[in-house]
Amino acid sequence: MSSTYGEKIKISVFGESHGNGIGVVIDGLPAGVKIDMDKVLVQMARRAPGNDKTSTTRKESDIPKVLSGMLNGVLTGAPLCAVIENTNTKSGDYGNIISCPRPGHSDYTAFVKYNASNDVRGGGHFSGRITAPIVFAGAVCRQILENKGIKIAAHINSIGDVNDSRFDPVCIDDELINRLNNSPFSLIDQSIEQDMRSQVEAARINLDSIGGTVECAVTGIKAGIGEPMFNGVEGVIAKAVFGVPAIKGIEFGRGFELAKMRGSQSNDPFEYKDGKVVTKTNNCGGILGGITDGMPILFTAAVKPTPSIAQKQQTVDLQKKENAQLEIKGRHDPCIVPRAVPVIEAVTAIAIINLM
Repeated sequence: MSSTYGEKIKISVFGESHGNGIGVVIDGLPAGVKIDMDKVLVQMARRAPGNDKTSTTRKESDIPKVLSGMLNGVLTGAPLCAVIENTNTKSGDYGNIISCPRPGHSDYTAFVKYNASNDVRGGGHFSGRITAPIVFAGAVCRQILENKGIKIAAHINSIGDVNDSRFDPVCIDDELINRLNNSPFSLIDQSIEQDMRSQVEAARINLDSIGGTVECAVTGIKAGIGEPMFNGVEGVIAKAVFGVPAIKGIEFGRGFELAKMRGSQSNDPFEYKDGKVVTKTNNCGGILGGITDGMPILFTAAVKPTPSIAQKQQTVDLQKKENAQLEIKGRHDPCIVPRAVPVIEAVTAIAIINLM
């Protein structure tokens, strides 16, 4: 089982949802960079469970303990290792899924792949819990990028059929970025928050779950970053984003809408502005030929509904080799979209720093 990403800045994630702890090792970070741990903890809190009614009731502080690679808040150049303790587990809730895999979850595929040796408690290594150390790694990488003028922000683009406003594709101001970066329920149009929460609550009451989308932006990145073909910016970001559990789709710029357009509509016209080449529109999402064009990088990721729902579902009993019915116990998010926002920001930071 490999949970490693990156070439220049490499992260390796370890642990299981109900194990003693989870963590990450980051190789290749530059020495001498001061890291503001208070800012790191803000990002950890945005992702942490038990802080909002849209999330699981499992309460974890998610305070990372740095074991190596940082001294007095400054990166030493050695591998940076951080561990997060698991303190609130109820493994007994998962006894019935050892032989009866949850529909929509990795239980069955992991059972086959790892000869029934995988840890199913809380989803094991496939759990969204594993995104906590990813957020730590991303928060560190983000601060290094911010020193270079590169900023990253995401927001809840939709939950169910309730949609937020989109980023201005050409100009995204720092004030909005800072607000989103510090929000546990990140929205551009804050007036729709209650409508989104109502969608989540309706799913929860019906013992169900609901999905949505997250839009992410990267500003301040210069033109000329990335490689054509298989090392293009889209591919590097997409690989990182698909490492986040529950992500089932990604589109850059106008994405699939471009398939309905003509070239005269989809092409982004160039112009000089303040002595710099820019585009009047940004349908391509800031990337041409796998290379940044200097405009904001924009992409949207689709987050599927949480597969662990309390309704009875049809499955199979792998021990008895017969059809079965499953009623899932435990504490699960009726909607993971709000908590996915800082995770998407984190993996984007990890991807971008590898492209620099």
